[in-house]
Amino acid sequence: MLGLLLFALIAVVQREVSDATPAPTTEQHPAGPPWRHGQPDARFVLTFYADLECPFCKDYYPSLKSWIGQQTDVTLQWHHLPLAAHEPAASALAGVAECAGETGGHAAFFDAIGWLYQHTRSGGQGLPEGRRFPGLTPALRDCLDSERPQTVVRAQAEQGTHAGITATPSLRLEDRHNGRSLLLQGPVEGDALLSAMDLLMGDAPDTAPAHAAGLSAIEDGDMPR
Repeated sequence: MLGLLLFALIAVVQREVSDATPAPTTEQHPAGPPWRHGQPDARFVLTFYADLECPFCKDYYPSLKSWIGQQTDVTLQWHHLPLAAHEPAASALAGVAECAGETGGHAAFFDAIGWLYQHTRSGGQGLPEGRRFPGLTPALRDCLDSERPQTVVRAQAEQGTHAGITATPSLRLEDRHNGRSLLLQGPVEGDALLSAMDLLMGDAPDTAPAHAAGLSAIEDGDMPR
């Protein structure tokens, strides 16, 4: 009888400990695209309009992603904007990233973006001869052989152009709480992004374009520092 009572007591304690233990956290972003990095329930969404062959995007992306990782209320959203001067390499690399996301989720998409920026020669030159993306699984190859990735890339490029965004890098910062947004051109640093967030939370118009001081587009659409 004593043994049965001890067994029952142990079972109750184990159940209470199990109930009190939080479930492991998993990626909570809905399936993409759009692909997102950062806090899924963040107040602010920072959309990054980028070309994978844009040298200024390549230089800016690591610091932008690092800054996002330090924020508690901002999520980064990717938007493909391959420039005509960088085709066909820009769209080809964008397709690789899309398929990485399709087969591996949000984290895999941004891992692919980092790898592609690290290894591309930029300016429309693409990857060096013989360099292949290391994640070419059978599922990813099947994706690349389909029309799906380029359909997404073309649709996002058309959306960006329709919105009047013709240069990369460009950013759109949106406040989900009040619907206000700002368009920021160029590789905007973290302090300026924080100021833009404050502006959106204040008594500002519903939408207001903002341009980083001293930046202007060059002929192929790349945005210089």
